Amino acid sequence: MRYQIIKTTDHQTVDFAAGELKKYLRMMMPRCGEIAVLREGAAEAGLVTFRLGVMADFGLSTDEADNVGLDDILHIDTDAMGGIIAGSNPRSVLQAVYRYLRENGCRWLYPGVDGEFIPVAEVKPVSFHQMAGCRYRGQCNEGAESQQAMLETIDFTPKLGMNVYMLEFDNPRCYYDSYYNHKYNPNRAPEPVTDDMIMQWKRQCEAEIALRGLQFHDMGHGWTAEPFGIRSADGWVATDDVNAIPEDVRQYVAQLDGRRELFRGVALNTNFCMSNPDARRRVANYIADYADRARNVDYLHVWLADASNNHCECDACRAKTPSDWYMMLMGEIDEALTAAGLATRIVFICYTDTTWEPTTEHLRNSDRFSMLVAPISRSYVTSVPTDLSDVEVTPFVLNKNHRPSIGEYLVHAKNWRKFADCPTLVYEYHFWLHQAYDPGCMALARVIHGDIRGYHHHGHGGLIEDGSQRAFFPCGFLWYIYAGTLFDPTVEFDALVEDYFSHAVGEGWREVVAYLERLSAAFDFAWMEGERSADPERGKRYAPAHAADLRGIPAIVDGFAEKLSLSHPYRVQTVTAKLLLRHGEYCKGICEPLALLAEGKTAEALEAYTAFSNAFGRYEYELERYHDHFMAATALKRIFK
Repeated sequence: MRYQIIKTTDHQTVDFAAGELKKYLRMMMPRCGEIAVLREGAAEAGLVTFRLGVMADFGLSTDEADNVGLDDILHIDTDAMGGIIAGSNPRSVLQAVYRYLRENGCRWLYPGVDGEFIPVAEVKPVSFHQMAGCRYRGQCNEGAESQQAMLETIDFTPKLGMNVYMLEFDNPRCYYDSYYNHKYNPNRAPEPVTDDMIMQWKRQCEAEIALRGLQFHDMGHGWTAEPFGIRSADGWVATDDVNAIPEDVRQYVAQLDGRRELFRGVALNTNFCMSNPDARRRVANYIADYADRARNVDYLHVWLADASNNHCECDACRAKTPSDWYMMLMGEIDEALTAAGLATRIVFICYTDTTWEPTTEHLRNSDRFSMLVAPISRSYVTSVPTDLSDVEVTPFVLNKNHRPSIGEYLVHAKNWRKFADCPTLVYEYHFWLHQAYDPGCMALARVIHGDIRGYHHHGHGGLIEDGSQRAFFPCGFLWYIYAGTLFDPTVEFDALVEDYFSHAVGEGWREVVAYLERLSAAFDFAWMEGERSADPERGKRYAPAHAADLRGIPAIVDGFAEKLSLSHPYRVQTVTAKLLLRHGEYCKGICEPLALLAEGKTAEALEAYTAFSNAFGRYEYELERYHDHFMAATALKRIFK
């Protein structure tokens, strides 16, 4: 049989979708010959013909979508002679192509060509129609970024059925520095990068995001510094530079303890005096100018400083809560954007001190805004609760607030809706530090699955993950279950387990799952998170009895490793085996430092871990597509304090 692909829509993402369909069809059927990609009206009779386009081109109803540009409906109706592959928007057409290929046995299990499972097989008829259960399904850059990893994860995003990619910061230099300076790895010499280089790379990422039609979310922190000429691109690095705040703008910096200074020396963590109308106007105009230059941005995130209990204490600011001032700022941003004729959507964040809802001020133009709930201080040992009836919330007290629980975050988010009637989504942190606290990955996988269902139950429209782009160690199951559950919150955990591991491992996949379950139990996610101490006064992880479990990990690893083979019919299965072998070495290396920690020998534990981490860094280049050495070291060094 000969094949052809007919496009009904002129759009770069539909063009890309046609190219992807052609590529993978030819990989599945290596002897099928060339596949022409043509415009409607140029089809050749008698060929197997796939017609690609938005659903409206085919007269298909999209009534189930509240917004066809934001809601992804996938529609596939093919038989032996081809048929229709369509979506509610161009991005959904691409995702429908990947779904069609998935229904024909293809899987994407890691970023990059080595992560692909592409069977050699004739394609079969497919009938599929579904709208994604969550509108927002994606990730935000974090950790130690290499540009190659960024490009591969952008490419990976729609293949997993996700639709959002966020790039934090105007210039995300701090994340690139963490990789290219090779902090925590004495085995690699620093490779310094420049501001201009990072800006070029960010624009390259934006082009790849646009090619795939992904929702592009931009920025986040930085707005409390950059409008006043205060540099924040260095991230969370403290400075003692007396000139960091130009004297003519010091009046706009938040006053704490009677002084207007950088909060603990960090510009990114410093708020501004929000009661000052000139300061708010300066921020609003700066944001409008940014949005005017960045018209490719779908959602511009406007967050405050990345710290808590640090809002301005001047008499004028004390008259309202930070959330009330924040709503006033949102209104002025809306006015500035409207005056400039900009339709940019703005995302404000319920985070740290703005977790508490306003008391008087309401969001005005709700059509422009979305609310982001960021429960950074929650426990990750259990999933999001569905019943909030027992949750008690404490009143807001300026600069004297505790870190809320997940229940409190959800109650506050519900209360926020009385002041801001707009769509809501969640900013989560599973792939930040917490992935490092479950080396077996199965305990955290269950939490992720339950969290997405819980957030969906509470009416939130989806998630964006703050975390490393290289969270595939020992495998990619965490991302697989994250993306799969976001697309369909009703999907069962065990179904995703079998789907992922049967392809990533092949025969014997159940043994791999059992091994990872044993690792998760032996490390004990709750203990690693600091929530299972025998004596909290002696330390969050003081548990001498647990040391024996940790020291039993090498036997678990060795017993499993001898069964692993690098000979597999699919490259991705060999990659999984190699990762499991190296991951076993990693687990054996960290278990003794952790056992010392459990015994209360904190200094010895840190010394032992540092020695191991430095030595394991020799594998960073080998593993860098899958394992973020910097983030792992950052996470574990925190628990040895």
